[in-house]
Amino acid sequence: MKSQDIAIVGILLAVGAIVRYVATTMVPGPITSNLVIGFYCLAIILALPKYPEALGIGIVSGIICSLITHSVFPPGNLISEPVGALVCLGLYMLIKDRVKLVAPGITTFVATLASGFTFIAVAVLFATKGITDKIVASGGDPTNAVNAFVIASMVIVITCAIVNAIIVQILYIPASRALMRGKA
Repeated sequence: MKSQDIAIVGILLAVGAIVRYVATTMVPGPITSNLVIGFYCLAIILALPKYPEALGIGIVSGIICSLITHSVFPPGNLISEPVGALVCLGLYMLIKDRVKLVAPGITTFVATLASGFTFIAVAVLFATKGITDKIVASGGDPTNAVNAFVIASMVIVITCAIVNAIIVQILYIPASRALMRGKA
């Protein structure tokens, strides 16, 4: 990537981190919305990095999200964010010439779903074990607790995907125009 692209990625990751930090402090809870995905998707769409570079963006995003979240399993971001970044680049490369006007929004929506559902799967695999053990020890049914977590998480992921898609679709045109002015 060129230095201008690296700067764009850094700025957008910083903005995403600030927005997520503010959102998580305003709405505390075990499940948090992730607006960082929208900003790294915009960065990937604008910079069009190679796959290893997109993976790097996802890893950095995962580290950022792990540090500024109060979700059930913060290390899950180290897996889910790289997945989202790779899905973003792959899907955008597939559809950018077919549906030019809405490709950024569609791509961000799908990448947010990929990242979010990956996070849910990782959290269910790793974080709910301790919780379900306590529920079983107290004579309860752990399936209900896990199902409730998955359903609540899916609602948040889908809502976040819609919000991220709208944000990126709105910001894409002015951001791409600003970048074109810098190249002229």
